[in-house]
Amino acid sequence: MTSTQKDQHGARSQRSQEADKPHRRKGEKTFSCDECGKDFTRTGHLKRHQLIHSGVKPYSCELCGKSFTKAGGLKNHQFIHSGVKPYSCELCGKSFTKAGGLKNHQFIHSGVKPYSCDLCGKSFTLAGGLKKHQLIHSGFKAHSCELCGKAFAQNGDLQRHLVTHSGIKAYSCDFCGKSFSNKQYRNIHLRIHTGNDVYCCDQCGKLFATGAQLQQHMFSHSKERAYKCDLCEKTFKSPHQLNIHQ
Repeated sequence: MTSTQKDQHGARSQRSQEADKPHRRKGEKTFSCDECGKDFTRTGHLKRHQLIHSGVKPYSCELCGKSFTKAGGLKNHQFIHSGVKPYSCELCGKSFTKAGGLKNHQFIHSGVKPYSCDLCGKSFTLAGGLKKHQLIHSGFKAHSCELCGKAFAQNGDLQRHLVTHSGIKAYSCDFCGKSFSNKQYRNIHLRIHTGNDVYCCDQCGKLFATGAQLQQHMFSHSKERAYKCDLCEKTFKSPHQLNIHQ
């Protein structure tokens, strides 16, 4: 067999071996993470993903100490400290450090909430919002306050709670002067003065800033005590009262 014939035979043999391999469609995700089941199109992407499960975070921010699994995560985080927010919402003017932040924000203005909780029906604009919400139903509270022991499902809730121990109430109502430790609480309170988005009890006419507050109030009009303590069998009108008791 000549050299040319050998080369041609080798090429045919290689093509034959490639044909025997399982075909993978473009974009098909054939590499799965054993830890969480997430699928990837390339083995390199899977390996980078698996760093998340390792718990190793070798990239640390020199300004705040926050650590990251990937260098890209640290680089994105450092924009926060720069104070530069080049991405602005055309509808409300809110600015963002990253384009992704702006894109996620714009869903709020669309009014579309495609992610719903199977347990309570509450809907969310983003999948991440639903995922965080579901921690509430799980009963798992991984974030505890070192000062009072109160536990929270989300770290953000713990951070807001910690402000209450400081005694600082930096957010004041322009109408009545009442102060709040949390900006969100102040904004909710303002609804009472402005009359915007207030909720009225059809039993007694009392006004509430949120639907949740009205719902909680409605238990006071009920004679039924459907919530019972497992330890002493004492009964309560609302789940909130039961939680305080326990």
